Amino acid sequence: MRLDDKDRAILELLQKNVSYDGIANRLGIERREVEERIGRLSDTRTKILIVDDEPDTLIPLKRALELEDYNVIEAHDGVEALEKVRDEIPDLMILDLMLPGLDGFEVCQRLKGDETTRSIPIIMLTAKSEVPDKVKGIELGADDYVTKPFDLAELRARIKAVLRRTAP
Repeated sequence: MRLDDKDRAILELLQKNVSYDGIANRLGIERREVEERIGRLSDTRTKILIVDDEPDTLIPLKRALELEDYNVIEAHDGVEALEKVRDEIPDLMILDLMLPGLDGFEVCQRLKGDETTRSIPIIMLTAKSEVPDKVKGIELGADDYVTKPFDLAELRARIKAVLRRTAP
């Protein structure tokens, strides 16, 4: 999990035994946000965000990764993906390209263009198997590109490889 400045400040204040209300007041945020951030900080598993609008892909993949002890969250379109990235700060994103609203290329471009999210590794998982699509994905900053249908064992190996390469 990547920590932002607010997370670090919360941890420092917790070490000084400052109450949740005191933390909220000092940081100028709501108590609810303090509670949510502390809840996220307490789960040390690798967090993976899967972005796919197809339940036939999303649900089995989520279950398989949860069995590998990953903390898996999901988004069903590009806009929701951007919101989840900001709220959840995933360690890795698996991103479909053909999404309602913002497509995966646009999501990738926005994340890689933002200082706070550019280091989040992205594996594109898509039915778009043409070479120009693969090249575009990699050029936009994707760390890997896997086409559907995919082999689960291979995808798990690619996830582990990307996490190894991008570990702090």
